[in-house]
Amino acid sequence: MLNVHLVPHTHDDVGWLKTVDQYYYGDRNAVQHAGVQYVLDSVVEQLLQDGARRFIYVETAFFSRWWKQQSGATRAAVRRLVDEGRLEFVNGGWCMSDEATTHYGAAIDQMTLGLRFLNDTFGPCGRPRVAWHIDPFGHAREHASMFAQMGYDGFFFGRLDYQDRARRRTALEQELLWRASDSLTPPMADLFTGILPNGYNPPKGFCWDQSCDDPPIRDDPDLEDYNVDDVVTRFLAIAHAQAKVYKTNHVIMTMGSDFQYENANLWYKNLDKLIRYVNGRQAGGERVHLLYSTPSCYLQELHAANLTWPLKTDDFFPYADAAHDLWTGFFTSRPALKRYERISNGNLQTCNQLEVLGGPVSRNGPFGKGDSETLKRAMAVAQHHDAVSGTERQHVANDYARRLAGGWRRCQVLLSNSLAALSGSTAERVYCDLLNVSVCALTEASQKFSVNVYNPLVRPVSWPVRLPVNGTSYEVSDAEGRPVDCQVVPVSAATRAVRRQRGFSVGELVFVARAPPLGFTSYSVSRIGTGPPAAAMQRHTPTAIQNKFLRVTFDPDTGLLSGLSNLETRQTIKLTQNFYWYNASDGNNALSDQPSGAYIFRPNGSTPFVISRTARTESLQTPVLQEVRQWFSPWVSQVVRLHGDSRALELEWTVGPLPIGDDLGKEVITRLDSSIQTDEYFYTDSNGREILQRKKDFRPSWILKQSEPVAGNYYPINSRAFIKDDVDQLTVVTDRSQGGGSLKNGSLEIMLHRRLLYDDVRGVAEPLNETSALFPEGLVVRGRLLLSLERPAGAADAHRPLGQQEVLQPTLTFTDGEPRPDTVLEFSGLQAALPPAVHLLTLTQWDEDSVLLRLEHQFQSRESRENSGPVTVHLQKLFSTLEVLGVSEMNLSANQWKDDMKRFHWTPQTDEKPLLKPLGDPSAWEVTLRPMEIRTFLLRVVLRS
Repeated sequence: MLNVHLVPHTHDDVGWLKTVDQYYYGDRNAVQHAGVQYVLDSVVEQLLQDGARRFIYVETAFFSRWWKQQSGATRAAVRRLVDEGRLEFVNGGWCMSDEATTHYGAAIDQMTLGLRFLNDTFGPCGRPRVAWHIDPFGHAREHASMFAQMGYDGFFFGRLDYQDRARRRTALEQELLWRASDSLTPPMADLFTGILPNGYNPPKGFCWDQSCDDPPIRDDPDLEDYNVDDVVTRFLAIAHAQAKVYKTNHVIMTMGSDFQYENANLWYKNLDKLIRYVNGRQAGGERVHLLYSTPSCYLQELHAANLTWPLKTDDFFPYADAAHDLWTGFFTSRPALKRYERISNGNLQTCNQLEVLGGPVSRNGPFGKGDSETLKRAMAVAQHHDAVSGTERQHVANDYARRLAGGWRRCQVLLSNSLAALSGSTAERVYCDLLNVSVCALTEASQKFSVNVYNPLVRPVSWPVRLPVNGTSYEVSDAEGRPVDCQVVPVSAATRAVRRQRGFSVGELVFVARAPPLGFTSYSVSRIGTGPPAAAMQRHTPTAIQNKFLRVTFDPDTGLLSGLSNLETRQTIKLTQNFYWYNASDGNNALSDQPSGAYIFRPNGSTPFVISRTARTESLQTPVLQEVRQWFSPWVSQVVRLHGDSRALELEWTVGPLPIGDDLGKEVITRLDSSIQTDEYFYTDSNGREILQRKKDFRPSWILKQSEPVAGNYYPINSRAFIKDDVDQLTVVTDRSQGGGSLKNGSLEIMLHRRLLYDDVRGVAEPLNETSALFPEGLVVRGRLLLSLERPAGAADAHRPLGQQEVLQPTLTFTDGEPRPDTVLEFSGLQAALPPAVHLLTLTQWDEDSVLLRLEHQFQSRESRENSGPVTVHLQKLFSTLEVLGVSEMNLSANQWKDDMKRFHWTPQTDEKPLLKPLGDPSAWEVTLRPMEIRTFLLRVVLRS
């Protein structure tokens, strides 16, 4: 028999054309008819009517909300459906996350949140066995690795490049084994992967939702419109055609689509008939069998076939659905939201950590009731593939930001309570969220104040602090009362322009804070009447700025960068940097009518327009920092900044509002051109973790026919990208997800901002033309790139910790006046700093007496001579304030005990040597981490007295 697995499903975006609330309630149906609560109501009613029917559900953000509103009788009925396998949860995260623009830590968190709800509510029968990413716009290798470590048996998706699909259909390789890590020992990161036949839609002509126009099955032979024979014949033709491009006698068909099954009776009534009439043909010799099924049932049959499967080791980026339709614009779309999401992730990790370190008083203390849950849920929603991706409508983007801000306000109460408990001071704490534009009312007005610097990393951190002030001279002292070098510098013209009456400081106080691991330190700041004057700007371009580690040279004629030297390693490269813009296609093109939009990047030409060949400059040089401020146009400026003890060069860019008075959409890039001999290769990270090699006009999986020479060479850059040869490696660490590529030898370009005048006809139906109440003329975006120049063999030792420090930046809080004498000014939650290879990914309260801990090895194998080996951590010697009484290891998503995690074994087509099993841990309390390994533990703890 050819077994056709019919999978009834709905795809419910956690925000897109409407907000998550509007989608749940079915509000604003003039925008899109969709109401998730009615989908779930209707599906449950129909499942209960017939024991053969099945349904799968994905988005726990919606399901958990629906569940809270149900009666005891309905809950009992749904539990029976789950126990019987007729209502099956797949994927099970809070949302179906994007794969290009999400950071791996945030992706793990949102999966953990959703899967925990399912575990707590339904037990083992609620645990998904299949990952299901039917709509994301390309697929990341790191996501596959994470899914494997979460215990999934397989992974199904709907979108891949049209050329890749065509080759795979011919070669019967639409089902494969994805080896998703170069470092983890197989099969730890191996994941069976299936490509669905129709995206995630039904076969053409077989959509029976109220939103569809296909005719129902009319099976009364006495009526004129009887069509059973026609329906069965058409379906059998589709089933046989599909079977020819898959390997086994089992095929899967997705019967549903976006927000379908609001009236589930329409679907099930027709599916019941389809199954009955197609299977009825078996009596006449037809060898096709239809059944209600789920992805896990289908996967079980593929596993039982005991075949070998093609092996894949790269990723599924970039994604194109036609020759000129590259979905690489969303790598950068809505750059301000992408940055705010990254900041919010850091805020959440700090909130989680201090909730643990401060104890129960953190949640209910002198500053009231605070929580981390609100921000946790807001961050989980923000991982959705139409959220951080930037592919939602404007009012929906505003809603995502509003949720993040509301969650941060709740976290601020928790942080204040925790810091009060740890420091012994209940002085009011002030949070200044606009320091990126030099706004903080307390520091601008106060004569004396304290700065508390909390470091969420497990190693000491040096961090440059910049505070808006109105004095010209200040004294800064550390927690031991020792004076700290500081300098007041003028606020830049670019900063003054974007503050929009929100602050009035004339200067910024700059000093370097040094914070202990997983802890805080305090600095006292006093304005003094007599002292050294504020640094003055020099109206010329210096030939060079340098500290003891780096030397940066400039062309005095153009004001542009000309070179970069690492003084420790004695290496120098030629390096120029400038800003350019691509003219976004409006669709009136001889080759294609496809315009650039929120999803798609389609420039009108392959050569970008330079914004200016010269930069007007001013500079300052002090012992604390050196800056060269560059103006390229009224809407592009930059500060090239080198701090006194920094091994990285900072490029702080400000772009916007992008002018559109010429009726041209603009996609702005910065490009670094170097003397490094790259031979058309460059490297990007996957979701902030493992590095993938890229090559211009090349795909590892098929022979590429390149039709978009710019957009077709763009890849997601989540936290870093680099170019290298045998001698030099230039790494760029980003502060948000962006798109970029290397289009010529020695070059690396990164897209910073986009403003478009046309929709790209992929459903959002709104141009990506961002404005706001403060910026009605167009959004201004600010960010920074960190440049590191190293020998290739040692480059990871620099960029790995630099990347983590950029993702998890210190949190600053402020108190007015002088601290009380009994205030604890410095604290570390660790007994000692952890080794450079170890990163604390998660420390969060799990229940009353247990915490969830994730430790990871942040280096790849063979990436570093110093740090790519195994490293051991003693759990009972980890924390200074917590006594660890018990430990149990869990899978990555913390919804299964590690020892209970059993996955299907799949055999690749390649011949392989037997793999050596890694050695175990030295003891129950000592855990060994190997390159790129993340280990998850549930610790039973008590606060040390």
